[in-house]
Amino acid sequence: MASKLPKVNKVAVAYSGGLDSALCVRLLFDKYGAKEVHCVTVNVGLDQDEIEEARSKAEILGVPWTLIEGTHEFANEWIAKAIQANSSYEGYPVATSMTRQLIAQKVAQYAVEHGCDGICEGSTGKGNDQYRMNNVFTIFAPDLAVICPVRDFNLTRAEEKRMSKRYGIPYKEGIGDDRTMWCRSIGSGEVDNLKMQIPAEEYLWYVPPDRAPDEALELDLEFRKGVPVRCDGKRGLAAIIKYLNRAAGAHGVGKIDMIEDGMMGLKSREAYEAPAAEVILTLHRDLEQLCLSKEEVLFKHGIDDRWAQLVYHGAWFHPLKRELDAFIAESQRFVAGRHKIRIYRGNIDILERESEHSLFSPELRSLATKGFDQRDSGPATKIHAIPYRIMAKRGL
Repeated sequence: MASKLPKVNKVAVAYSGGLDSALCVRLLFDKYGAKEVHCVTVNVGLDQDEIEEARSKAEILGVPWTLIEGTHEFANEWIAKAIQANSSYEGYPVATSMTRQLIAQKVAQYAVEHGCDGICEGSTGKGNDQYRMNNVFTIFAPDLAVICPVRDFNLTRAEEKRMSKRYGIPYKEGIGDDRTMWCRSIGSGEVDNLKMQIPAEEYLWYVPPDRAPDEALELDLEFRKGVPVRCDGKRGLAAIIKYLNRAAGAHGVGKIDMIEDGMMGLKSREAYEAPAAEVILTLHRDLEQLCLSKEEVLFKHGIDDRWAQLVYHGAWFHPLKRELDAFIAESQRFVAGRHKIRIYRGNIDILERESEHSLFSPELRSLATKGFDQRDSGPATKIHAIPYRIMAKRGL
């Protein structure tokens, strides 16, 4: 059992209504001496059924419940930056790592505003979220006790389920998930068999290619300042992402099954589905190649990698991340254009691309034109080879 548990009076819980956060509510009363517990759900892409489940379970627990709407903020302020930064951590389009920090910010602000002396979340002691949440709690509620019951009592998932049954707290059987509009995590920390196949039924948007329609899907997307602004009549980033998750996912796009290096240096098998992210990031990278100079493209690769590492590791509010944001935003001034694509059983083919800011100059580069006199390159190549002549004399 845990020792030296903090004693608290009034606690705000980062609450999804899932197994972990619901159990935390009962443990706060029974083990930490809480007199008042407030459940705070931050919507970053939940559907109406999930919202209703969170509300009804809070009612069963007999505690007040607050819903904070964060969908458009998540899309327009967080995901937009992730797109501009080509967000990828080892192949994972950073998503849960963002939502945890947005949720932690909102819950911490709620706790301070409502006079709480404690703040609680349901992370385990083996994963990444405990660090992300704690970092942000410390920024926005530095004087509050941070409580993590699952970690404090070293609980396994099976033990959590047994305790929930004793408390009469309902929970869903099967592989757990974490849904955001940008990427859905499937059974994080639970998929511990490298040979097990994730059943097709566990996916919400992704349809395996062999079950996808035999007819291709054509889409038209437009970007401004590195962010999608229109897709087949849909406008606004949140609406575009929602549309692409369904449309592209149904055609076999978006499955991610990877070995991921977590914050503790432990490897885990992680399964995700992110159809909209796969389409949008693929096209954004292509558009940058068209609109940015060679030097910008090569330099930005390193900036993007560092951005993803910082966000994954819970540093959304770190000064360095904010400074990288400034560079990335400046780089996106001319990243604007349109793509026409075809999706067929998991493949994304670019049919057309255009941009008023394109640096592509076929009148100069094409072998069919005489945009410049090729003979002018002769002296340049000789000068370029001078260091190699010197190395040849020395011996490589």
